[in-house]
Amino acid sequence: MASTTDIKNGLCFNFNNDVYKVVEFLHVKPGKGPAFVRTKLKSLTSGKVVDNTFPSGHKIDVVRVERRTHQFLYKDGEDFNFMNTETYDQVVIQGKMIDNGDLLKDGENVEILYHAENETPLTIDLPQYVTLKVTYTEPGVKGNTATNATKPATVESGAEVKVPIFINEDDLIKVDTKTRSYVERVKK
Repeated sequence: MASTTDIKNGLCFNFNNDVYKVVEFLHVKPGKGPAFVRTKLKSLTSGKVVDNTFPSGHKIDVVRVERRTHQFLYKDGEDFNFMNTETYDQVVIQGKMIDNGDLLKDGENVEILYHAENETPLTIDLPQYVTLKVTYTEPGVKGNTATNATKPATVESGAEVKVPIFINEDDLIKVDTKTRSYVERVKK
């Protein structure tokens, strides 16, 4: 058992008959009254995000988790197939467990969080940035660059990302997997 002082981003614990991961937290010490911890929690089974406030000193039941590196092999309908890079065992993960899974390309390494007691996968952490090739985008219009104008671009994984007007087909771009936003053009 841990208390609210142990809460940090990424901590997994049992709450309301489910396993939740801390997305955001804030320790609050008001001028009057007791301290408390305001949290944003994500359910690792349903993906639902909830806000909750814990009183200071509240006991929480921490879940022991293990991170394992897996390689993305292919997508089969709504399911994603991964291979453990150490044991070469294959794992099938439902698409609803992966945020922005359409940014994954074959051969990309990800971290899968496993519940240590019953060996079930809880969540998948994509790398912070992925480098993808632009397969289709409309050509930029000359003279339309006075503001930070963007246009849609389809990348090799099939996802659509907003990119600046100067990006062309066959360019390599770096994309943030949390926000799905363009970061920079990558030199070939």
